[in-house]
Amino acid sequence: MASIPRIKLGTQGFEVTKLGLGCMGLSTFYGTPVAEEDGISLIHHAFNRGITFFDTADMYGPFTNEVLVGKALKSLPREKVQLATKFGNVVIEGVFHVKGSAEYVRKACEDSLKRLDVEYIDLYYQHRVDTTVPIEETVGELKKLVQEGKVKYIGLSEASVDTIRRAHAVHPITAVQLEWSLWTRDVEDDIIPTCRDLGIGIVPYSPLGRGFFAGKAIVEKLDEGDSRLVRQPRFQGENFEKNKVLFERVSALAKKHGCTPAQLALAWVLHQGNDVAPIPGTSKVKNLDENTASLEISLSHQELNEIAAAVPEHEVAGLRYADFIYKKTWKFANTPQPK
Repeated sequence: MASIPRIKLGTQGFEVTKLGLGCMGLSTFYGTPVAEEDGISLIHHAFNRGITFFDTADMYGPFTNEVLVGKALKSLPREKVQLATKFGNVVIEGVFHVKGSAEYVRKACEDSLKRLDVEYIDLYYQHRVDTTVPIEETVGELKKLVQEGKVKYIGLSEASVDTIRRAHAVHPITAVQLEWSLWTRDVEDDIIPTCRDLGIGIVPYSPLGRGFFAGKAIVEKLDEGDSRLVRQPRFQGENFEKNKVLFERVSALAKKHGCTPAQLALAWVLHQGNDVAPIPGTSKVKNLDENTASLEISLSHQELNEIAAAVPEHEVAGLRYADFIYKKTWKFANTPQPK
């Protein structure tokens, strides 16, 4: 097993590899799911390269990604793996709902434990915030699951500042998962400082801009059925044509650094702090090896600023999500006060 730097997320002693693996794309959203044996093989390859932090969710598939990850973990030493999964996103008759009631939290956790075939989940996130349920109720039930040993650490995903603070007052939040990349920087104003103020770790998803900075849809064509063509406006029509300029700029800088655009974009995120553990996803061994090599890239403060300046926020065309999903993100994630 290769060596990858390790960091602590939160203040409760939860240690993970500085680079994790997002497993979503093995099962859903990015075109045809990979064959189960190929997905298992990729997870094993990641472990052998030194990655021990794996991220899944009940909605990926739905459910099939947890089953896949659980099967892959069967032949790995459980105590050396940090397993993260999520609850709360439900699609009913094609409509996206979020659930956070105490009763739902418990059932979701028990169902995930069965699918993953494990006795405990290392890091259990609320995937999106249920704005009809006080966050105190949701986290109160998660706290009970921690006390029962079913969950070790609690996380939030796409949570607002108010929600993070109120949740943390009920039980320490170990990590907040959020979208953070060269073209998604809005979390830097309030969310990141709040996490740091409270001692909460940061887990960026889509650190390569959903593959954009790896050349997806520019160098490689997206498969039919790839959700980016529907759910991510930045990949669509005129927006995409404008955004290609950003890729070209990062590509030119990558040549200067002797690496690929994907490696430079990921290295930029990796350099954001010792409380940051990005979880890029891939279904290809070659890409995984390339991502791992990005840990070896060293960037000065001036170089980090130069890379960020190549992708100014005001030049990024399109929202990061289609409207119906965007309204479920951290900007709309406050919950009612408890009665």
